[in-house]
Amino acid sequence: MQVFRGAAAVPAGFGPSAVTIGKFDGLHLGHRAVIAQLRALAGDDLTPVVVTFDRNPLEVLRPEASPAPLVGLEQKLDLLADAGVEAVLVLAFDRALADLEPEAFAADLLAGPLDMRRILVGQDFRFGRRGRGDVALLTALGGSLGFSTTVQDEVTEASRRVSSTWIRELLAAGAIEEAAELLGRSPSVRGEVVHGAHRGRELGYPTANLAERSDGMIPADGVYAGRLIDHAVQPPVAYPAAISVGSNPTFTGVPPKQVEAYVLDRTLDLYGHLVDIEFTRRIRGQVAYEGIEPLIAQMAMDVAQVRTLMAR
Repeated sequence: MQVFRGAAAVPAGFGPSAVTIGKFDGLHLGHRAVIAQLRALAGDDLTPVVVTFDRNPLEVLRPEASPAPLVGLEQKLDLLADAGVEAVLVLAFDRALADLEPEAFAADLLAGPLDMRRILVGQDFRFGRRGRGDVALLTALGGSLGFSTTVQDEVTEASRRVSSTWIRELLAAGAIEEAAELLGRSPSVRGEVVHGAHRGRELGYPTANLAERSDGMIPADGVYAGRLIDHAVQPPVAYPAAISVGSNPTFTGVPPKQVEAYVLDRTLDLYGHLVDIEFTRRIRGQVAYEGIEPLIAQMAMDVAQVRTLMAR
């Protein structure tokens, strides 16, 4: 998959193309339906291109209202490649882009560099300064810029539109399996393995601790069954793991929302490795124990349950 980081990075002579544009946060079933229709619109004559942003536009426009991203940019690019997208244009969303008039947005970022002939958008698509551009304006601009506009129908599940907002609600509640149904995959976070307090090693369950700055939305506190995927080797290797999310309430001075994974029945040196922590099932919520022995006993039960689940 070709990745262009900015319109200026698109090579001369690229295209002609069919384009869709959006945040594509999480690349859920609704997004995958858009990509499937984009590829159909492109046919054999056009290159299907996804245009997306390096951050949620709300981070610039209304930072106080910007939600936690479901995936980081590099995770999103990996998911787009897996979905069969041939090219992605990543636009840096800053104040200059936010202030661009819709006519210039369509001409200078889409039709010009991408030689866009068709564009696929949702019914509520807005673009350009103050969101002045809409489907009607985009359709009108296509007459002069040489492209046609197609509107994508909503994708629903249980009579509700599939959305990143819905998936965030599920993850915040620890509803991993329900979130996975809407994503079409298990939710995950990505980050570097760093040194922690080494309490897990002292308790007999050494864990890989993710750095505080990681990509992807961390689900509700608790213990999960899942996998650790090591990207330091190629192809990446996946290991079944028992995963803890939270602040370890049995101990003091532990930062909130710490993610740590105990790889089942293996001793690995993962420090400095980039890994995905993938969540498949929530085992229980977080509990504060009075003393170490009850904690160790519960950890043994958690690991046994995870081992049974991941062996299925």
